[in-house]
Amino acid sequence: MQQRTLGIFQVGSVGLGCMNLDHGYGLPVSEAEGERALLGALDAGYTLMDTATLYGAGQNEARLGRVLASRRKQIVLSSKCGMAIIPVNGKPQRVIDGRPETLLRQCEDSLRRLNTDVIDLYYLHRWDKSVPIEDSVGALGRLVEAGKIRGIGLSEVSAATLRRAHAVHPITALQTEYSLWSRNAEIAVLDACRELGVAFVAFSPVARGFLCGQLNDVGTLDARDIRRSMPRFASATYARNLQLLPPYLEWAARVGCTPAQLALAWVLHKAPHTIPIPGSQSVAHILDNAGADSVVLSVEVMAALDALINQHTVVGERYDAVATSEVDTEAF
Repeated sequence: MQQRTLGIFQVGSVGLGCMNLDHGYGLPVSEAEGERALLGALDAGYTLMDTATLYGAGQNEARLGRVLASRRKQIVLSSKCGMAIIPVNGKPQRVIDGRPETLLRQCEDSLRRLNTDVIDLYYLHRWDKSVPIEDSVGALGRLVEAGKIRGIGLSEVSAATLRRAHAVHPITALQTEYSLWSRNAEIAVLDACRELGVAFVAFSPVARGFLCGQLNDVGTLDARDIRRSMPRFASATYARNLQLLPPYLEWAARVGCTPAQLALAWVLHKAPHTIPIPGSQSVAHILDNAGADSVVLSVEVMAALDALINQHTVVGERYDAVATSEVDTEAF
C-alpha cells in the first residue's frame, strides 16, 4: 500500500475504522470474526487502526488490545476521548465531557484496555462546547509531555476551532465525515488542514455503505443501526438518494473497480493529506477497500463524480437535530 503522512508517522493510504466490530451497526461480531478482520487488515497492509472510548463502551479498545498486542509495533494506533457511554440514573447514556480531568482519566483507561503504554494518536472525539477548546487540548498536550500519547487529533470541528486548538499545541490530525455525499469538509477544513500541516482523516468514506451499492432497502437495517436516526436513511428520503446509484455504478464499471474502491479513490485523489478509514466486519471487504490504493482516476472522472453526487444532489442532512448540535463542523 502507498504511504501518507500522519504527524511523525507514515501510514498506509487507507486505514481501518474499527467501530463497527462493536458499535453502531447492530450486534458486536464474535471474537473469532473480529480477530479475522483485524489480522486480515494487517496482512493486507493496513497500518492505521482507529478506535475510541465510546465504541462498545470500551469493548472495541479491549478487542484491539487483545488481538493486536503481539503486533503492536506494526500499527499506528489511534483512539478517542471526550465522549463515552456511562451510567446516568442507572441507564447507559452517551455523554460528551471535555473537562481536563475527564480526558486524563479516560486516557489511562484506554491505555489499559488497549494493552499498550502509549497511544500514537489520541483524538478529542467531540468538542464539549461548555469547555474552552484550549483547556481540552491543553490537557492532551500534557499527555504528550508525559509520553502517554504521541499526537493529538480533533474530530468533527470547524476550521476556526482547529486553528484555536493548533495555537495551543500542534494538531496531528482532524477527523470528520467525508465522502462524495458528505462534502462539508470542502467548505474550510480541508484547506485549513493543508495550511497547518494537519492530516485529514475521513471517516464514513463510502457514505455509511451507500456507495457500496448494495443497500437497497433501509428496512433491512438492524434496529440498533445508527443509520436509522439519520435523515438520509429515512425510507422516503433514501428512495430519492437511490436514484444516484445507477449512474455511479456505471462509473465504477467504466473505471474497472468496485463501487467501494471508486468512493475511496475519490477521497484519495482529492488531496495528498487525506486518509480514508473505511470500516468493515468482512475480510473480503477489507481486502477490496485496500485495492482503492491502486485505482487511478482521471480529471474527467473526478469531475463527473463531483457533478453526480454532491451537497446539491443528495437529499437529507447527515445527522438528526441532536447529533448536529453536538458537532462543530461547517454546514452548507
